[in-house]
This record gives sequence, C-alpha cells and structure tokens, in this order.
Amino acid sequence: MNPHRSLPIAALIAMCGFSAMPVSSAHAADPLGGSAVSGVCMLSREAVFAQAKVGRAASLRLGQLAEQARSQLASERKPLDADLQSFQKKAPSLSEAQRKQQGSALQQRVQTFRTQAGELNQRVQLTRAKAMQRIGQEAEPILASSYKNHHCGLLLNRDSVLGGNMTNDLTGEVIQGLDRKITTISFNLESLPSGKGK
Repeated sequence: MNPHRSLPIAALIAMCGFSAMPVSSAHAADPLGGSAVSGVCMLSREAVFAQAKVGRAASLRLGQLAEQARSQLASERKPLDADLQSFQKKAPSLSEAQRKQQGSALQQRVQTFRTQAGELNQRVQLTRAKAMQRIGQEAEPILASSYKNHHCGLLLNRDSVLGGNMTNDLTGEVIQGLDRKITTISFNLESLPSGKGK
C-alpha cells in the first residue's frame, strides 16, 4: 500500500470539521521538544477551519443562516405565545368542553412549532455538513501534496497530541494552500431530503 496516494475525501472531511473552539498555540513552543518522528505528520482541523479564509467565510455564512432561522422562528412564536397567554387568562371562564377544544388546538400549534424548529435545526446542520464537504474537497489535494512532500506515513490529529516535536505539522501549509486556492464560499440553507424531519 502506497502511503503517498491521495487521501480519500471521507478521511479528509473527518479530519477537517468546523469548530467554534479557539485555536490553541500551546504547540508553538512545546517544552517537551525531542526528536522528530520520521513519517509521523500532524494536522489541526480546528486551526484549518478557524484560520483559512474559506473556513472563516463558511462560518460567517452559517452564522447568518442560523440567525435567519432563529428570526423566522421568533416571528412565528410571538402570535403563538400571545394566544397561549390569552387562553390561560380566559380558561377559568370557559366551559370544560371549550377548554378542551381550545387547549387541544393550542397544543397542536405548539407541537407544529416544535417540529418546525427541529426541522430548521436539521437544515442548518445539513448545510454545515455540505459546506464542510465542499471545503474538504478543495483541501484534499493540498493536504495530499503536503503529506507526500513531507514523506509522511501517518497523519495524526495535532489537537490530540499532548506534546513533543511538532516539526511535521502540516497545518500551516494546508491553510496557506487553501488561501491561495479559495477564499470564500457561498451557499444557502439546504432542504431536508423527502421524508426527513417528519
């Protein structure tokens, strides 16, 4: 098996997940040091997506879409909240049959709203996953080239490494390569596949 073959897209996508976590610089001046391990290379997926221009653009766009979804839900919730409060106030003066009928109708509206909120969340997550896949496809040949140029035989997640010699950290090269290749990405909120979210 040739370790210099292109890495599969699925593997790169798994390595390059979006993260809102701040990127630690603890590895920059590691006190443990030591000798570089031949063939062992590292990549920080958090750093790639936090620092690469296309990752920042995608995070910004996802934030906009999520805010639009929240605003849509908030505008639809206002009349529902008003009707719930109105029902609570007038409930004591209603007959039992009226309370059951109106309460049931309101309960159905609440359930519909919750379902819609869940579906919007699923759509945001699906959009996020597809954006990650697109960026992963752009980064794949850059990572594969860097992997080959450094004569790597094993690629580890840098953020799981407790310490040591970080000579073969490919993160900076991948970020620079992505910045040269693509700086922005545009997308809209994905629709759920038919039958999902029901």
